[in-house]
Amino acid sequence: MAVISELIRSEADGTISFGDYTLTDKKKLDNYKHEGDLYKVKTFADITKLERNGMFVYESVPGTAVANFNCTSEQVSFTVEGKEDAMVTLELEPETDYEITVDGASAGQMKTNVGGKLNISVELDPGVAVNVTVKRV
Repeated sequence: MAVISELIRSEADGTISFGDYTLTDKKKLDNYKHEGDLYKVKTFADITKLERNGMFVYESVPGTAVANFNCTSEQVSFTVEGKEDAMVTLELEPETDYEITVDGASAGQMKTNVGGKLNISVELDPGVAVNVTVKRV
């Protein structure tokens, strides 16, 4: 997987890919249309952030490249790559339990806070993509 040079794009399978952690200066793309929703992405070395219809969806510190991001009512799945370990925050259902899987291994269950935020620490090596799945229990 590589960085997303166009900042965000729609994939043939209906998912989206976004982010470029190699940028030294912040770049953003607003009003990107995908399956009836409007997306906004901000990305560079320090942070990658995605919003859908004005609402928070994904954030990583430092910045990452995300491929095949798919979000349903039951599960969020994506592949993430970065230059170093990242803290990923997702917006999900408030006060709900989720099973987290990172590269096929269980990372345990976590419960979202009252705002629906879930924080996941993902160990990353440069140039190596990691699969993440967050499934409602």
